[in-house]
Amino acid sequence: MAAIPSPKIEKRARTAATARRWLPRLLAVAGPGIVVLFADTEAGSITTAASSGAQFGMKLVLLQLLLIVPLFVVQEMTVRLGTATGKGHAQLIRENYGLGWCWVSLGTMLMTNVAALVTEFIGIAGAALIFGINPVLAVGTAAILLMAVALSGAYKRAEAIAIALCLLELLFIPAAFAAHPSPMSVVRDGIFGSQPLANRDYLLLIASNIGAVIMPWMIFYQQSATVDKGLRLPDLGFARIDTAFGAVMTQIIMIAVIVTTAATLYVHHISVSDAAHAALALVPLTGKFAEVVFGAGLVGASMLGAFVVTLATAWAFGEAFQWPCSLNFKYFEAKRFYGLYTVCVALAAAITLIPHLPLVKITLYVEAFNAIVLPIVLGFLLVLSNDKKILGDRRNSLVGNVIAIGVSVVCVSLGLWYGTLTLLGQAG
Repeated sequence: MAAIPSPKIEKRARTAATARRWLPRLLAVAGPGIVVLFADTEAGSITTAASSGAQFGMKLVLLQLLLIVPLFVVQEMTVRLGTATGKGHAQLIRENYGLGWCWVSLGTMLMTNVAALVTEFIGIAGAALIFGINPVLAVGTAAILLMAVALSGAYKRAEAIAIALCLLELLFIPAAFAAHPSPMSVVRDGIFGSQPLANRDYLLLIASNIGAVIMPWMIFYQQSATVDKGLRLPDLGFARIDTAFGAVMTQIIMIAVIVTTAATLYVHHISVSDAAHAALALVPLTGKFAEVVFGAGLVGASMLGAFVVTLATAWAFGEAFQWPCSLNFKYFEAKRFYGLYTVCVALAAAITLIPHLPLVKITLYVEAFNAIVLPIVLGFLLVLSNDKKILGDRRNSLVGNVIAIGVSVVCVSLGLWYGTLTLLGQAG
């Protein structure tokens, strides 16, 4: 007589069977959320996090944890729009509100994207200095590689390369361990410690961190990537998991950068001007290992950011003007799409190599300008997500709107304040 399996064994078997069914589907859907949210931790964001740790120690760890919520809320709306309509962000704006409003959205996006792309190449040039490589050679090589990835003619291949760059960003985590931070300090000072909200410099860093979290190009990229990958409503649940995972991981990386510089540069009263400077300053305090992994992480962050920003630009214009625009097309099938991508990369690389360019100041101005145009991009996203003709029963709920609008008001208010001060030369 066969033995009757116990309830615990049966439960484990059912759990394993369920995992075997949903795990392959989750892996098939995952990608757009992970890539765009890891790209959010790009060169400018790494510089902001490094400065945060160097100036105020662990204090801004709590903010990074809180920012997981707005990241997910905003990007989930793009996933919902993409899976429900099968259309990119720019295409939806044109079809529903006309070419004029589409130009408003595209114009602001183009200016911020080209500027943001310059900051990514600034990050690549800085990383080259860490490894003793000629910055001109590094920037030129990076530009060629970015063009080659896009021209490969396959979305899946380009996404796989992008995810490999995401893995490079994870190197910021061992850099944090190499700094030998006190775990109690991370918890006591970073999460439960007092916040110096009367300090103007601290408030500016809060605004800078918030402005670096939600960027206009992220909205365009994730919705277009969702469409290009062929995801539809049955994939929405898994696409949300993909987005949530990306939101958590990108903020863990930001925390790792803050912890690294807080445990080293802050305690030795060493200020930093950019991420590359932070990596070089780590050597006498932590040894060569932290510098190398920090530098490699900066390479991954900058390359991934450049890829996503450029692709978001090309997708948006292609969708708005009905060009063939898919990474699954060969060059001769989508010449304008790939042409715009190539021009953006080449232009940004060329600007970065202009002698005596104030690279650090450019990075600050780009973050400020992102904050100033953010209300336009978030406004379109909220209107589209609440349009019953577009989403039907899947439009934003009351609770979702309250969260999204509240987050938007806070982000935009602080961002505009920081942006205005920066443009007036009063932001430090």
